[in-house]
Amino acid sequence: MSDHPRDRFDLVPDAEAEIAFLDALERGRLHHAWLLCGPEGRGKATFAHRAARRLLGAAPDPSRGPLGARPEDPVSRLVSARSHPDLLVLERAVEGGKTKRNISVDQARDLPEFFSKSPAQAGRRVAIVDAADDLNANAANAILKTLEEPPPRGILLLVCHAPGRLIPTIRSRCRRLTFRPWSEAAITDLLRNTVGLDLAEARAVAATSGGSPGAALAAIGDEARAAGELARRWVSTPGPLDRSERLALQGTLRGAEGAARFEAMMDHLAGAVRDRALAGGEGAADWADLWSRLTEWPDRAAGLNLDRGEVLASALNDLERTKARAC
Repeated sequence: MSDHPRDRFDLVPDAEAEIAFLDALERGRLHHAWLLCGPEGRGKATFAHRAARRLLGAAPDPSRGPLGARPEDPVSRLVSARSHPDLLVLERAVEGGKTKRNISVDQARDLPEFFSKSPAQAGRRVAIVDAADDLNANAANAILKTLEEPPPRGILLLVCHAPGRLIPTIRSRCRRLTFRPWSEAAITDLLRNTVGLDLAEARAVAATSGGSPGAALAAIGDEARAAGELARRWVSTPGPLDRSERLALQGTLRGAEGAARFEAMMDHLAGAVRDRALAGGEGAADWADLWSRLTEWPDRAAGLNLDRGEVLASALNDLERTKARAC
């Protein structure tokens, strides 16, 4: 499977969501803005690109699901090549080989100009924001201006992992589609058919995926799986973290491989904390605050050339303080 949703043709993230979108399209009741909701890794960005192909005129291919299209269709080729004139995708920019943590206000300001133009090839213009969670405050306000003055032939698809963190005025102007968790059996089949895992390993990965096909695919490999399990255990287990485990991990963060390991571990930590925050209950606000801080640490480390081991230590100290407050 390709790494990017624009090239995924055979993955159907949620057939019911696709049917609901098609029903609105065929009835002529297509809302101008759609909020695609659910935890990260459930295929929301893949759905957005599948919907975009259909809206831009790609020939349907029912064998690939309700919103299926043929990869060789001219529209599909243009979308995959990122060269369709009627499609704009806003996602975190990559500079110097590093992905920024936010979608900037300058990127968001491209939307009004994009929607002010008439469609070049299709009957509509489509914009995808992947993900709305990555919008900084000014960028979110820029998106809101577009929502307040809907373009006559424009459709906006906003991928969103945590709708509660969006400003209410954005949520209120969108129609929501919620993506359900996959069953362990469905994820097992995905891993066997697309990656070639044997049944036992596929079942083991599926059991820890939380119903997320994206998380399952990311967890393949012993090191990735071990890092994810460690992060989840650190977040879920009461009391201080094991000092020897902390020090052992901090000692592996030097060099190019260490940089990749650091980024992955911070992502696993942020994901585990996010899941804890979204679970609600006592201390949810503290967990949400920690989640926000964790997403900022990697950029701060790179921007200030901080020692990665010390940054991880600070993040874990922050985690221990949050656990103490939340209990």
